[in-house]
Amino acid sequence: MRLARALRRVYDDPENPANPNATPQSEKEKERAKKLQDIGMAEMGMRRGSFIVDIKRKSLSSTDASFCSFDDAGMVAEAMVRLGADAVFVNVDYPSYGGDLTELKSAVRAVRKVSKTAAVVMKDIVVDEIQLGLAKDSGADGIVLIASVLGPALDNFLNLATAMGLETIVECHTRNEVQRALDALAPNILVSNYDRIGQEYHPQQAIKLAGMFPGSGGPIICLAGGGIETTDQMKRHLAVGYDGVVVGKAVMGSPKAPEFIRAVRDRTLLPAEFSQWGLDDVEFDMDGNVMQGPKKGVPSEGDNEVYQ
Repeated sequence: MRLARALRRVYDDPENPANPNATPQSEKEKERAKKLQDIGMAEMGMRRGSFIVDIKRKSLSSTDASFCSFDDAGMVAEAMVRLGADAVFVNVDYPSYGGDLTELKSAVRAVRKVSKTAAVVMKDIVVDEIQLGLAKDSGADGIVLIASVLGPALDNFLNLATAMGLETIVECHTRNEVQRALDALAPNILVSNYDRIGQEYHPQQAIKLAGMFPGSGGPIICLAGGGIETTDQMKRHLAVGYDGVVVGKAVMGSPKAPEFIRAVRDRTLLPAEFSQWGLDDVEFDMDGNVMQGPKKGVPSEGDNEVYQ
């Protein structure tokens, strides 16, 4: 369950019972938790968003032959995890993404060396059961299954991966694909803004489908990705209820990678149930306090440039 724990960031939450180092609750805290459970609000606490890096040299959605150059995905994975990434996708389809299985194995070794909690996920155009075996043999914690590619075979691949002890993330784009993944009891679902069939970006797609998932602390971990190029876009996707974001091109070979990661890890999020309350621009620190930092179009305290 390394992947699920990484996506939930349970190791950063001292009150989460899934955290092996969780601190015991005091009697007062137990009483409060009991009251919240009685009124159906036990899971409505502040959320911690996860950050996943999609490591690749090129993309099916990019017109560029290659937008990033590096010698080994293992080096990139190690660097991103050291910066605070909770998980990394390692693309192994050379024609499409410029990677291969040797880099997946290298990434697993590199990440294990620097972190006991970060997860490594194999990303490929999965069409054959043997690819699940290759991911497991390489030491990956999970694998990405694309709903539009597998179609009615999705259930079989999910069952087989579970039997192998391999966690899964189901990539969806349309409402029907998300519903199918939910019906198949997929534990982790990634809603992509990129339409693999039409080969087009729909920047608001994941935001529009956010309401299909259970609320905070539900059994399903929902992620958003595809064309996220700014921290504002990233925060918007998290604010509507997603548990984490997947970012690729925007951080690959970019000096802004630490900024992206800190924008997720240094903040807490309101419960998903509050996503439509008009609080998208309000940011909270790790203690749940409102952050007073500069907001777009809003002068911060002591900003002399706003006075003419």
